[in-house]
Amino acid sequence: MEYKEVRDVIAAIIILGLIISLVYPLKINLALFPKFLFFALLIIGINILAKKIIAFSLDADIEHETWKWSRYGLKPHQHFKTEIPLGIILSVILSLFSLGFVKFMSLLTYETRARKIRAAKRFGFYSFTEMTDWHNGLIGASGIVALLLLSLVTYFISPDDVLWRFSAYYAFWNMLPISKLDGTQIFFGSKILYSALGIITLIFTVYALVLP
Repeated sequence: MEYKEVRDVIAAIIILGLIISLVYPLKINLALFPKFLFFALLIIGINILAKKIIAFSLDADIEHETWKWSRYGLKPHQHFKTEIPLGIILSVILSLFSLGFVKFMSLLTYETRARKIRAAKRFGFYSFTEMTDWHNGLIGASGIVALLLLSLVTYFISPDDVLWRFSAYYAFWNMLPISKLDGTQIFFGSKILYSALGIITLIFTVYALVLP
């Protein structure tokens, strides 16, 4: 991982830890913050690890960064000089304005690029094509599936804990098909895969919301 990726991932973990520890009406449980920070590390870490493993198997590299916003129009010159960390800003603003009720978790995006070894394999008997939207969608889907598995396993191990709930919530927010979030990359990779994974994620999220 490059320095920029490590920096952005650490920032996302800290923000997610704060969001998890923030309870209605706008109170932070400082006593449990280290525990919630560890939960944030698990959630984001497992999501990233799953995507990197699948990317490696496809002879590709991925780099994560905070969800940023730079364009405000369709023309090439219509962009900000400095990218705005939209994911962090929205997470903080929505948490504050909802007094901790809304826990917005769309914090990270990723970029995929083919490794040199993949280009070499394009020739000969074991030939590969270039990275496609389908491959990119598979990488994004692996992160969502990993989160849902984490939610399922931790629910059976400790149903009274919150880790399984927030794993499902994190998957839900990242399935949104906007900007460069995981959901967008899955959607353009395969609408069928996105629909199936979206339904499963929604079921997990509803259960997390309604179960005591």
